[in-house]
Amino acid sequence: MAIYLDNNATTPMDERVLEAMMPYFRDHFGNASSVHSRGRVARQAVETAREQVARLVNARPAQVIFTSGGTEANNFALRSVRHLATGPYRVAVSAVEHPSVLEPAKQWGETGIIPVDEQGRVGQRDMRLALANTPQLVSVMTANNETGVLQDIPSLAALAREQGVLFHTDAVQAAGKVALDFDRLGVHLLTLSGHKLYGPKGVGALIVDSQLDIEPLLVGGGQERGRRSGTENVAAIVGFGLAAELAADELAARSAHVQRLRERFENALQSMTDVVLFGQQAGRLPNTVLMAIPGIDGETLLMALDRAGIEVSSGSACDSQKSRASHVLLAMGVEAEIARCAVRISLGKENTTDDIDQLVSVLKQQIQMLRSLSSLAWA
Repeated sequence: MAIYLDNNATTPMDERVLEAMMPYFRDHFGNASSVHSRGRVARQAVETAREQVARLVNARPAQVIFTSGGTEANNFALRSVRHLATGPYRVAVSAVEHPSVLEPAKQWGETGIIPVDEQGRVGQRDMRLALANTPQLVSVMTANNETGVLQDIPSLAALAREQGVLFHTDAVQAAGKVALDFDRLGVHLLTLSGHKLYGPKGVGALIVDSQLDIEPLLVGGGQERGRRSGTENVAAIVGFGLAAELAADELAARSAHVQRLRERFENALQSMTDVVLFGQQAGRLPNTVLMAIPGIDGETLLMALDRAGIEVSSGSACDSQKSRASHVLLAMGVEAEIARCAVRISLGKENTTDDIDQLVSVLKQQIQMLRSLSSLAWA
């Protein structure tokens, strides 16, 4: 069986989560908006999950709005406050955001792009410059999905609040890997996704400041207290809730485990020549390594590793079908030729030291083979 090292793209569902979901496919199939007994069972399950998700980020259950995933929650966040603008709706987003933030920002508002330094971090000076353009909303992700680089969200959000500007953070990659506290972060809106923390796909949440007047992205049936219409996906919400509870309870152990594996891998890389590690001088998620072997295309190396039974990524899974340099690395000042060589290894709680040792061994073999083929092609 292949060794899976693409946990930032998605995680395998925890067996405990799957077991908790199963009754809501079979026995407890009621609509959570129905008032009969099956409907009440479903409603109670949704509200329990709401409490579990709220606990993960130290928010109140009433602040949790369930969505179909992180992409919808990000779109929702950027759209939800447009009605509050007294003039043109302006937003400012960091240059390294996920496409589900960058694209709606461009579509729905006058967009300012906040640059990052060579490690992928937003600095306070650039944040102040962005705020000088009087945006209605700023969005900066907590942790980058490609590099794993962590942003100083509390300080950036504090600058925004000083200017009366709303602040959103996409915390999809951070949740379950680092501790999150909605109030201490100082944000107004925060995005989560179930399948990044060993829960099901197709479910996420937007956490909203209780004082914020938001406009729904979807209207119709009035679910989620009128803030997100659509019949609740009860089984997925139940799975998301338990996954969030387990992530909170097991956070320290999981983070320490993947941190040890990452250090083992990066130590092994020191014996290899021409390896470039991105964001290494910044605070990063404990599970993420974005690296490049100059001269070897990232997609080519990815496929070579896949044939050898190692599953990794060349960056964001949402861009994996597009053969182009990562916008994240380009924003960090990385040359396009090097950026196209990037490969991401993202570790999970199921990975082992044997997985890392096998990765290192296969990686060395495949690099040697690809370099040999390249030499033959030029001979």
